[in-house]
Amino acid sequence: MASSLTKDSVHPGTPGSEKTFFGHPRGLATLFMTEMWERFSYYGMRALLPLYLVAPGGLHLSAASATAIYSVYLSLVYLLAMPGGWFADRVLGPRRTVTVAGTVIMLGHLTLALPWSGSFFAGLGLVAIGSGLLKANISTMVGHLYKGADDPRRDGGFTIFYIGINLGAFAAPLIIGTIGENVNWHIGFALAALGMALGLAQFLLGTRHLNPRSDVVPTPLSAQEKSSLLRKSALWAAVAVVFYAIVGLSGAYTLNWLLVPITVAGLLIPVAVIARIKRDKDLDRTEQSKMTAYIWFFVAAAVFWMIYDQGGSTLSLFAEKSAENSVFGWNFPVSWYQSVNPVLIMACAPVFAWLWLALARRGKEPSTAVKFTMGLVLVGASFFLFLAPLAIADGGHKAAALWLVAIYFVQTVGELTLSPVGLSVTTKMAPAKYASQMMGVWFLAVTAGDATTGLLSIAGVDLNKTGIVALEATLAVLAGVAVWMYRKKVKELMGDVR
Repeated sequence: MASSLTKDSVHPGTPGSEKTFFGHPRGLATLFMTEMWERFSYYGMRALLPLYLVAPGGLHLSAASATAIYSVYLSLVYLLAMPGGWFADRVLGPRRTVTVAGTVIMLGHLTLALPWSGSFFAGLGLVAIGSGLLKANISTMVGHLYKGADDPRRDGGFTIFYIGINLGAFAAPLIIGTIGENVNWHIGFALAALGMALGLAQFLLGTRHLNPRSDVVPTPLSAQEKSSLLRKSALWAAVAVVFYAIVGLSGAYTLNWLLVPITVAGLLIPVAVIARIKRDKDLDRTEQSKMTAYIWFFVAAAVFWMIYDQGGSTLSLFAEKSAENSVFGWNFPVSWYQSVNPVLIMACAPVFAWLWLALARRGKEPSTAVKFTMGLVLVGASFFLFLAPLAIADGGHKAAALWLVAIYFVQTVGELTLSPVGLSVTTKMAPAKYASQMMGVWFLAVTAGDATTGLLSIAGVDLNKTGIVALEATLAVLAGVAVWMYRKKVKELMGDVR
């Protein structure tokens, strides 16, 4: 995107004299570009991942194993967002944490570029760790650029930042996907490393434009806490090393020894975190009521993401095997389907923002529960729609590319009714004690959904079969109906939150 830096006055130090980025603080340009390049590397690698896992020239795994690995990887990224936020709050501060995160992500992609299966899984782990560290903190630094929640530019700044996310996500499959599929898988992964390197370089060059608050460690660990943390970390690391050494030397090791513990953790940790907050006696009656309502939204979101995130695994693997990936006789790489969602987001998000405002002025804006119902019904409808190309493929024919584009379109509309609303209601309903942690709790809904998909795949369930697709679609619609039926009760529990 072309830069729009302006100098509003020749008198430094006077109001309006600083350089701006589309009328926003100059630091937004730094964070916009950092996030754009990080998303370029992340979504480029993600578009290649399931295809590489099943390819004869890749790891040549089964579709079930590829879906399990993909789902576990996604669940781990979102699971690590919460400790990523904690690390910045207690150890390094947001700016230095993002620097470390970018470096780890870049090294992870370089490790993926090595032509060995062992290094490949190590690379996935590094990218997941780096993404968790970055995800929780870069948005925090965007908030630091503005003078409190009442700054009129704040929402616009986050909108511009969101465009950076989708620009990176849109371009990545077209570039990295094409090179990876048509030239060499590992060159594709190396391109992802290059993207992160560019993002990291411009972040380091532009850090002087960030708010000084981004360097602050809000609640630093005491010397005693650091010592205790190091001891516990070393102990658990030693236990893991010894355990996997025994399993490996005994000849019993399979990939499931790694995937199953992560998947189970992805299901249990979200439940444990929600339960811990709900049991906290420091919460007053109003906060407890809001948390009860929030559980409805959390479970609904987990069901939504369980289906939605299969757009990069189940649908991608179906397209690779059973779709006619061409337009007017011109063939395109399977990974290009992953560019459909971000371009639709950029096209449709302004329409939805206008629609909610227009309905609000008339007093007809749907409640949060109704919007969640819409999201669940739509994501369920997308998988009912998926039954048509599945039937075409079962009949021995290739399904047209437009079937898949239609599925992604319905899912994107569902995302726009649920995801931004979920982010908003999370900040509104957060108990004061957990205000800075609740966004990490929201990400745990994604973890739970993806971990469920991973567990099904590990169990050998073929997610590209008509029966399981119909079952998932029905589950989403029923979940939506349940939220709608109890919408008045949920609204009552929400108290003054609308």
